[in-house]
Amino acid sequence: MLAPVVLVLSLTGSAIAAPATLFPRAGRPTAPVGCLSVGGSALYKTVQSAVNALSTSSTTSQCIFIAKGTYKEQVLVNQLKSALTIFGETNDTSSFSANTVTITQGKSQDDSANNDATATLRAHTTNLKVYNINLVNTRGQGSQALALSANNDKQGYYGCLFKGYQDTILADSGAQVYAQSYIEGATDFIFGQTGQAWFDRVDIRVLAASVGYITANGRNSSSNPSYYVINNSRVSAASDNNVKAGAYYLGRPWRNYARVVFQSTSMTNVINGAGWSIWNTGDVRTDKVEFDEYANSGDGSNGTRANFSKKLSAAVSISTVLGSDYNDWVDTTYLS
Repeated sequence: MLAPVVLVLSLTGSAIAAPATLFPRAGRPTAPVGCLSVGGSALYKTVQSAVNALSTSSTTSQCIFIAKGTYKEQVLVNQLKSALTIFGETNDTSSFSANTVTITQGKSQDDSANNDATATLRAHTTNLKVYNINLVNTRGQGSQALALSANNDKQGYYGCLFKGYQDTILADSGAQVYAQSYIEGATDFIFGQTGQAWFDRVDIRVLAASVGYITANGRNSSSNPSYYVINNSRVSAASDNNVKAGAYYLGRPWRNYARVVFQSTSMTNVINGAGWSIWNTGDVRTDKVEFDEYANSGDGSNGTRANFSKKLSAAVSISTVLGSDYNDWVDTTYLS
């Protein structure tokens, strides 16, 4: 049976086709067996204290459960020998909409030497899954300030929410997946240098700004594996944000081999008719870019696109981005 399709009215007034309706899943009100627990009456009161208690020598999978609440801290997960899963308490695991766990702080590059050091979650380990957690950087306009620094291979974020302004998600290295999640920002808010990231059924929301850019891919050579694909998703204005028509671009090239695809994605008229932007006046960086689209819809998918972008004749497959073994580490129940 075909899944029902709903229409969502964006705050700019344009109707867009939403991804297939998500049906509620079972909740996660208590910790799965064997997990370290954070918050409430649990032993660990901060997320970092539970991370610090993980074994760094065991190869047996480990997990952390975070109880409902707001945790004002930065969290650093260094390389482990085991897989790690971090769960947030929720009454519905299907998406971010019922999340009850928020980790938040406001560090920015004004305070730090590099982007990674500003992130609310600094994820440096392989084989990481994160479910139903809100990651927020409250810094706002004025400096790079990350909600997530994803800096290793085989990382998956499911039903999560990411909020920032500039540089919200650093998808920097390794294969990564973001599914049924919410991503908010204004400037280069999905960016990185060598990461291969698949975004599936994500709700991308843009903030009020005179001009904005969703992606800033830093692929610097033809041998660099970096590849961002936004699949079966939607782009519109964030709640209570009056975003003018055409203010946003799907991406601009941080480096001149930037590679980004938007496919089967609905876009309101917040997206400029050109679709894609140069890096800056006098420093265009477009000679080798791969800025592509396939089967997008909505007012933002129309217009005369930039001459350095192109329309594809077929969709990019997930295995092209993440590798043929993606089934071994991706929770495919969250994919389209």
